Amino acid sequence: MILTAAAALLLQASAPASPPDLSWMSGYWLDCTGGREVSETWSDPRAGLMVGHALTVSRSGRPGFEVSHIAMTPQGFAYVAQPSGALPTVFVLSESGETHVVFSNAENDFPNHIRYEREGDVLKARIDGTIDGQARSVSWSFTFRPLNTRCPSTGGQ
Repeated sequence: MILTAAAALLLQASAPASPPDLSWMSGYWLDCTGGREVSETWSDPRAGLMVGHALTVSRSGRPGFEVSHIAMTPQGFAYVAQPSGALPTVFVLSESGETHVVFSNAENDFPNHIRYEREGDVLKARIDGTIDGQARSVSWSFTFRPLNTRCPSTGGQ
C-alpha cells in the first residue's frame, strides 16, 4: 500500500499541473534553406487545442504536407501528427519551458522526439530518433513571416 501511494505521488509530481502555454509557436513560419520551401502554420491555443499544418516543396518541386494538432489526449498532453494524411501518431509532452517544448514517442519508428524552440523571430524545429540503429535528426529554422509568404527561389509557384 505504501508503494502504491508512493508511485501515485511520483506520477503526480512528474505530470504537469496544466498544459504549457505554447502561444509562442502561433503564426506562419517559413524555412527557405537547401533549395526547398517549408512552411508551418500554427493557430493560437484555444480551449486547450492548437492546430497546425506544414507544406513542403522540395527542390524538384514535389509537394508534401502534414496536418497536426496539440491537445490533451488519453495518453496526456500531446502532439498528434498525420504526415501525408497517414493515421495519427501521438507524441506525449516530455519537456517544456517558456520557449521550448519536446514531445516523445519511443515506440514510433522515426522520429522518437519532436522539439520546438523559439528565439526571437526564429522557430527552430527538430525531429530525432534512430533508423537502423543509427541516430538521425532533421532540423528546420523557420522565420516568422506574413501569412502565405513564399521563398524567393520558388517564385510563388
